Amino acid sequence: MKITGAKHFVKALKFEGVDTVFAYPGGYVNDIFDELTHQDDIKLILPRHEQALVHMADGYARATGKPGICIVTSGPGATNIVTSLATAMYDSVPLVCFTGQVPREQIGNDAFQEVDIVGITRGVTKHSVLVKDRDELPRILKEAFYIATTGRPGPVLVDLPADVMKEIREEHFPKTVNIRSYKPSTGIHVGQLKRAMNELKKAERPIFLIGGGVNIAGAGKELIELVNKTKVPVITTIMGKGAIPTNHELYIGNSGMHGSYACNMALEECDLIFSIGARFSDRTTGNLSKFAPKAKIVHIDIDTASISRTVTVDIPIVADAKVAIEKMLTMVQEVERPEWISQIHKWQAEHPLPKEDKHKEFGPRMIMEQINELKEDLIVVTDVGQHQMWTTQYLKMEGNRQLIMSGGLGTMGYGFPASLGASLAGQKKRIICITGDGGFQMNMQEMATAVCYGIPVTVVIMNNQYLGMVRQMQELFLNQRYSLTCLKGDKACTYPSDLESLEADYVPDFVKWADSYHVKGYRVNGKDQLIEALNQAGNITDRPTVIECMIHPDELVFPMVKSGTSLYDMILED
Repeated sequence: MKITGAKHFVKALKFEGVDTVFAYPGGYVNDIFDELTHQDDIKLILPRHEQALVHMADGYARATGKPGICIVTSGPGATNIVTSLATAMYDSVPLVCFTGQVPREQIGNDAFQEVDIVGITRGVTKHSVLVKDRDELPRILKEAFYIATTGRPGPVLVDLPADVMKEIREEHFPKTVNIRSYKPSTGIHVGQLKRAMNELKKAERPIFLIGGGVNIAGAGKELIELVNKTKVPVITTIMGKGAIPTNHELYIGNSGMHGSYACNMALEECDLIFSIGARFSDRTTGNLSKFAPKAKIVHIDIDTASISRTVTVDIPIVADAKVAIEKMLTMVQEVERPEWISQIHKWQAEHPLPKEDKHKEFGPRMIMEQINELKEDLIVVTDVGQHQMWTTQYLKMEGNRQLIMSGGLGTMGYGFPASLGASLAGQKKRIICITGDGGFQMNMQEMATAVCYGIPVTVVIMNNQYLGMVRQMQELFLNQRYSLTCLKGDKACTYPSDLESLEADYVPDFVKWADSYHVKGYRVNGKDQLIEALNQAGNITDRPTVIECMIHPDELVFPMVKSGTSLYDMILED
């Protein structure tokens, strides 16, 4: 049977098992939307901005492990998704994004809403391609899903000229993919792994450094078994948090710029770093020339290009984290190292994470304690900033909890739309979005999307009236010369010492703003108010809830390692 490109496109989505599409219509994707609207198997979600649209698909993908699907129109519709694609690329999130394009005869003539989106996104996608021939459409669509979901996952962009979607060709759906230049690793080099396991056996002060690759591979259960058998302490990157329960006796915490004292000291003093699914970013290592001077390094990663890119490793192993850990379990030998464990415990006792807020009556640590007290299975989604670091430091990851955030790119505005996508994934968990007043305002228009689709996300805004993380850097490293970090519009960022004065005249009033969307909003200044608001929000199941937590700008994230310095150079307190 002969069908149009648009009809083939929709059938191909069904063939790939797509059930949800995040989409924004426009002139050059009208034929696609006409086909999508007349079927019932795929849910269409209309956000209010294309950047948020892709963040929603990103949250959906992280919550389910399935690729997130996006459709936008040409020109500004396409350029609006660039930041979101880069976010997904850094964090290895499988997305398949489709952009409309002007008809082929107009390409290169500066036609209305024409941009070279393939060229623009080449550096922030795993693969980007323009469909130049209707006969190539079936193959390109099949390859897009394959590339996005295999090897190191990532975003793929397919640019669809309007005339290609109108052309009629014989129906054809490839069942296999054979790309000569793309052969992702599926096995493991057993010889290299044996070498690594021998080093692990010999090491007196070994550390498992666990990154987001373990979470992506779904290897948490296998990791716990490996740690229980080897008795090796575990440190996670912020993207690796949750790979092992935070109450496990051998879990130390997060490493890096805002990692705990014990974690950073263990990394610098260990004699073997056995890294699985981490990419040794600058936020993890600090000054590379001073990083782990006494350690041999084993690096297991699915991406060949990530190995020895920043840190030269002694034993490189290209493999999926789950495949590698399963094989390690057949080779493991337990070695007791009481002195090393004792030293780590000593570091933890000497400099634990700050337990109290500077303003003891209410603050970020108290907020995190109350979220930890919730009994439901949670998916916690953060935006980017101080609140994100407090979450990575204090959130308990036990049971079926999951943590989602923008790690590599650090994209403000990510949290709220990603939490909506995670909720639409249908995981039957309570979704809590922890955000700041700055990041939330970057995509707060998606409240309309949340209300229209009845998405019951609990939004917890840590409102300190400032761009908190940048302000913290200005305070610590620029001699308190504050510039453009006050969200009240005060260039010099002067502020009173009491929260009551801080709250006056802040724009917007988040509670009144929530009310304009017919959403319940709470402003809380204390523990009891927060407990009540969290409990009431948990009972609202047909729309979001906003909880605005008023915290003081003086609350800072510690420890902190200044960019470019060694992990030894931790700032432990104000």
